[in-house]
Amino acid sequence: MKILIVGGGGREHTIAWSVAKSPKADKIYCAPGNAGIAEYAECVNIGAMEFDKLVAFAKEKAIDLTIIGMDDPLAGGIVDEFEKEGLRVFGPRKNAAVIEASKAFSKDLMKKYQIPTAAYESFDDSAKALEYLEQAQFPIVLKADGLALGKGVLICQTLEEAKEGVRTIMQEKKFGDAGNTMVVEEFMTGREVSVLAFVDGKTVKTMTSAQDHKRAKDGDQGLNTGGMGTFSPSPFYTPEIDEFCQKHIFQPTVDAMRQEGRPFTGILFFGLMLTKDGPKVLEYNARFGDPEAQVVLPRMENDIIEVIEACLAGTLSDVDLTFEDNAAVCVVLASQGYPLAYEKGIPMQGFERFKGKDGYYCFHAGTKLDGDTIVTNGGRVLGITAKGRDLKEARKNAYEATEWISFANKYMRNDIGKAIDEA
Repeated sequence: MKILIVGGGGREHTIAWSVAKSPKADKIYCAPGNAGIAEYAECVNIGAMEFDKLVAFAKEKAIDLTIIGMDDPLAGGIVDEFEKEGLRVFGPRKNAAVIEASKAFSKDLMKKYQIPTAAYESFDDSAKALEYLEQAQFPIVLKADGLALGKGVLICQTLEEAKEGVRTIMQEKKFGDAGNTMVVEEFMTGREVSVLAFVDGKTVKTMTSAQDHKRAKDGDQGLNTGGMGTFSPSPFYTPEIDEFCQKHIFQPTVDAMRQEGRPFTGILFFGLMLTKDGPKVLEYNARFGDPEAQVVLPRMENDIIEVIEACLAGTLSDVDLTFEDNAAVCVVLASQGYPLAYEKGIPMQGFERFKGKDGYYCFHAGTKLDGDTIVTNGGRVLGITAKGRDLKEARKNAYEATEWISFANKYMRNDIGKAIDEA
């Protein structure tokens, strides 16, 4: 099979690595790709939002399957464009990708179908939002309705902070049109857990659990980022919690989308909060999480192409999804200053240390080739992932491996997976 992967981050590198293991994959392309993806795929200089060019390329190369990695093209309707041309593509159509693209849509869906989530109100008028906040209980959460690279969520401790948040999201439009509508949500407390799932429109098959770390600095301080590291599985996601979620969250969500005339085929990501009142949905994503993919896919025992083909054929119920009985931890190496201002183009060394090292992975996120040298090309640069017998060993291995890579403005959190010690 000829396979095209759309995207160029750590998630897409992990997908490319996973696809390359499949005996079904004869040739892999990635648009636009990055320096790490180039090891497995031929990188093509086409942007993820250049739908016409991507469709033309898929036709020209007789691509058998296209896998969409990123949220923006899914929200923009790339799957619909490929399907119009009779091309096989994996990901939700635009009317289903809205489950991630609009926070207001997803909250309304959960309310209608009684899927557990935080209490909320939606506003498209900043004056009404400010008026509501005057009576609100704090802390409270403000969310830009649309896609904002994982950064459009503000946790406000006081009314003053919340007023500033309304200015940032709705008036100054820091997140662009994503802030045209804003969701104000009850602040939930508890452990966060991410559960990714393959979905074929009717059947949902969940992968192993993971936990992301969104804040830029140690101790969950600093600004929200796209994710500074993650671990899998979560020791807090017990069989009892899984049973509850399968019955009251996972299958009901897939059923709700189908009933709304928006059948979901692709990867559905459930961001959960384990509250004292039981698990509740924090958010949905319509694709693999980043960096969750970096700890989940290395532990998956199935051939990813076979699972994707089952999703497209509507036969996912026949698949037995299995994962290794071990653990994985991913530590993101970022550019100093991320998620605000940071330098690019800095040479990196040490990649050869990963060659032939079983259970150690260096997934590229923001990199590119400058001649023969790999240089930084983003805020999140690399995802250093390691496996171990258990979470503590995986964490030790991952942090040891972060020392193999060096570059001038390297920055990372030093407490990824520290919650493991409390489990």
